[in-house]
Amino acid sequence: MITITVFIPISLFLGLCILLIIIFLRQLWFKVKMAQSKSETSTKNGDIFSIWNYDGKIAYEDIIRATNDFDIRYCIGTGGYGSVYRARLPNGKIVALKKLHRSEAEEPVLRKSFTNEVKMLTQVRHRNIVRLHGYCLHKKCMFLIYEYMRRGSLFCILNNDVEAAELDWKRRVNIIKGIVHALCYMHHHCTPPIVHRDVTTTNVLLNSELEAVVSDFGTARLLQPDSSTQTVVAGTYGYIAPEFAYTMAITEKCDVYSFGVVALETLMGKHPKDVLSTLASSATQSLLLIELLDQRLPPPRSGSSVHDVVLVSAIAFACLHANPKQRPTMQSVSKEFPPRRIRVTESFYNITVGQLMSAQLDLDGQIECSISVQ
Repeated sequence: MITITVFIPISLFLGLCILLIIIFLRQLWFKVKMAQSKSETSTKNGDIFSIWNYDGKIAYEDIIRATNDFDIRYCIGTGGYGSVYRARLPNGKIVALKKLHRSEAEEPVLRKSFTNEVKMLTQVRHRNIVRLHGYCLHKKCMFLIYEYMRRGSLFCILNNDVEAAELDWKRRVNIIKGIVHALCYMHHHCTPPIVHRDVTTTNVLLNSELEAVVSDFGTARLLQPDSSTQTVVAGTYGYIAPEFAYTMAITEKCDVYSFGVVALETLMGKHPKDVLSTLASSATQSLLLIELLDQRLPPPRSGSSVHDVVLVSAIAFACLHANPKQRPTMQSVSKEFPPRRIRVTESFYNITVGQLMSAQLDLDGQIECSISVQ
């Protein structure tokens, strides 16, 4: 009787334990199946936000459907490296797809280099650099998949009178600041440093707050991963540093020159090709700054706006120096923002290009702006 009395509680306890184990195992099995199902659904939907796990073939098919086989209606821009398309993925996300001109998918060594470079670039995180989500490497072509910027490129906005009027002097200076911070991060805070190689107003995008976001960083490096300084893709005509013609080498100072062009273009509202081609002439150096500025906007009036426009102009011309060694680094330029105050000694309306070009550089590459405004 005693044995039966003891045996029954033990049996009940063991039964309960077995039941709990069965329930636990069933729940674990259910969670595993759900995870597998979710993974399969994600793969079938071409979720490029899990780029290292997705099925490239299915993602390529999703891209074809999202762009209607790259219909011109979805094309939002073209550049030296490829065409850009706006695409809504099956998961509802809108991205910018850059279809690169060159395909390396069938070359194993280059394929590996390409994927390694993309993996490195996807780790770049900066508020003024467009996020690279990943890529699609297909036997027919390859894509870079970027964050989508609704306001489009700085180039397009400057070439639209209505939209250009939105960019007052404060916004234009802030755009230039954003480009400075992005290039400084790429040159001085990335390991290894990233040389953009194609800094243009086309590759400066604006977010919904009209802040600058630099795109297409490292694309030339992706296309030629075996080259650290030389490339046949030299950038965009009108932004290329003059020394490239005889050195064929791309360095950070090439980006600095290109930035100078972009900064001047942002202030002028158009590409400064005539100014660049005659910088050494007395006629250009005698031009007044007020004559160069975008005539679609009223002249800057507040003290801070006048100061910032003069300082940015001086920085732009310093970056356009024919001798790359005399150009400042982007790190030294970034230290000018927020800008230090300069002493008032001369009227803004009397400042000439020659005065802006005479801004001196010390041994540390810091800009010593001797021009003052009133």
